[in-house]
Amino acid sequence: MTAIKELIRVEDNGGISFGDYELEQKTKLADFEYKGDVYKVKTFCEITKLEKNEMLVYESVPGTSVFDLIVKEDGMQFAVSGDKDAQITIELEADTQYKVSLDASDIGQMSTNLGGKLSFSIELEEADKVTVLVEKV
Repeated sequence: MTAIKELIRVEDNGGISFGDYELEQKTKLADFEYKGDVYKVKTFCEITKLEKNEMLVYESVPGTSVFDLIVKEDGMQFAVSGDKDAQITIELEADTQYKVSLDASDIGQMSTNLGGKLSFSIELEEADKVTVLVEKV
């Protein structure tokens, strides 16, 4: 899987793809408008972060590339790639239970904190990409 060279783009399915974990220098793109919202992406080998209207949507350490991110009322879905295992943090509804699946394998239920953040680790070194599905319980 390759990185997103244009930093952020809209896909044919309505999802957003973003992030370039191959960059050595921190690179930002702000004021990307889509469906009435304003997105900002910051990415390089150490971190990838996406904000929507100045609120966190996605963050990974180290950096990753995210494909076809779709945020729904009851969760989100996306595919992720990178050259190292990563810690991913996403922001959802506060103090809520979610079921998390990686490549269609259920890794269990997790609760967001009072700020709505949910964090999990993902093994990327051996994978081309991993599909993530997060659904409200």
